[in-house]
Amino acid sequence: MDKEWDIIIIGMGPAGMFAAYKLIKKAPHLKILMIDRGKSVDMRSCTALETGVCVQCPVCDIMCGEGGAGIFSDGTLNLRYDIGGDLSKYATDISEAEELIIEVDEIFLKFGAPSDLANKNNTKKVRELKLKAASAGVRFIDIPQRHIGSDKAPLLLKIFSEEIRSMGVDVRLGTKVEDLIIEKGVCKGVRIKGKDGLEIRSKTVLISPGRGGISWIEKIIDLHPVKASYGGIDVGVRVEVPAIIMDGITSINRDPKFHIRTKTYDDFIRTFCTNCHGFVVKEKYKGFIGVNGHSHKEKESVNTNFAFLVHINLTEPMENTTKYGKSIAKLASTIGGGDPIVQRIGDLKKGRRTTSKRLKRGHVKNTLRSLTPGDISMALPHRIVTDIIEGLDKLDEVIPGVMSDSTLLYAPEIKFYSMKVAVDSNMRTSIRGLYAAGDGAGLSGDIVNASATGLLAARGILNNLNTGT
Repeated sequence: MDKEWDIIIIGMGPAGMFAAYKLIKKAPHLKILMIDRGKSVDMRSCTALETGVCVQCPVCDIMCGEGGAGIFSDGTLNLRYDIGGDLSKYATDISEAEELIIEVDEIFLKFGAPSDLANKNNTKKVRELKLKAASAGVRFIDIPQRHIGSDKAPLLLKIFSEEIRSMGVDVRLGTKVEDLIIEKGVCKGVRIKGKDGLEIRSKTVLISPGRGGISWIEKIIDLHPVKASYGGIDVGVRVEVPAIIMDGITSINRDPKFHIRTKTYDDFIRTFCTNCHGFVVKEKYKGFIGVNGHSHKEKESVNTNFAFLVHINLTEPMENTTKYGKSIAKLASTIGGGDPIVQRIGDLKKGRRTTSKRLKRGHVKNTLRSLTPGDISMALPHRIVTDIIEGLDKLDEVIPGVMSDSTLLYAPEIKFYSMKVAVDSNMRTSIRGLYAAGDGAGLSGDIVNASATGLLAARGILNNLNTGT
């Protein structure tokens, strides 16, 4: 049996790292262990980022490892408490939620985030864009942003991790937590996969496994009486257009957020994760694939891409949004032969599949190479396809050219928010000694909000460690 720790943190993404930093800074005497099934920052690499071809690694370096799934993302920090989640649900009030965002921003700045905001001094242009969007029935959300870049984020997170380690936090990578140790309603530690079921005991456990740990969270909820509820899910496509079409918008706001209500179904659809002069990438999950987007500080393409997502909530009898999303993703993976499906908008509107010849003839050259030209309407539900077409029609009034016949749609782009673990203001779960934070626990939806929930969890643990709650 391993020695007993004060705190075990499962997951080395933003939520886990920010929690560890806050804990060890406030209480240097604490014995803290961080566990992640992935690799160190230096060892994480993905051939798909260079070649566009996924080689199906057993543990995906994009999704897992030190730094979390965000290490290869666009590296845009959206500095608002109500984007990527809603911190006011966990903080005491909006004022505290805003203070948390400031604290997260200060920590990122400490470890190398750019000092200048990506969209400063654009007040007049922002107002004009809001007016143009409103005239088309679209809402534009203005957000203070910092852009780190996919190529710069690993270095920042490496420095961050080294700081945490130097302060006394122990880290075990390449290690998968099989289960929690729950005794008489109290979390007492974790069991490690392999190694003869090694038990590691602790006074407190924080589960923050990130997006790559969604299935693991569901397993824990099935095994133990951890209160949770099904949340919504975002299903859609990644849109790729010539960068020149969006340069005027991304110069105002690097990761612009447009919110739209569709005509036929009155569904909510939004833009998310815009990658200016970026690259579409393939993501591998257990049993299916998906797409995402990256952009770099020093490497550019001639295209810009963004997610276009329909928000879905389910009711009885089918409440499990994760299973629903996986069923869509598995169907798309089957149709694409293990690769994402790509289709030109012009072909989708004509009701025909995109072929390799039609793809080559188009004006937009795909940045993802590992793909299958096809028909996304064969994989996505009719309602979602209708929402995508109607939503892009509206967005085209704000950004002319988005609805061009050559615009590319990649599927599936699905944002799983897992089951939402029930927590109090201290991020405590229904199990004594067990806390939760971040995207994998359904408590956030981006880097900044995940980091903030980690800070909240650290505060809760510090407040309650002595009482064993």
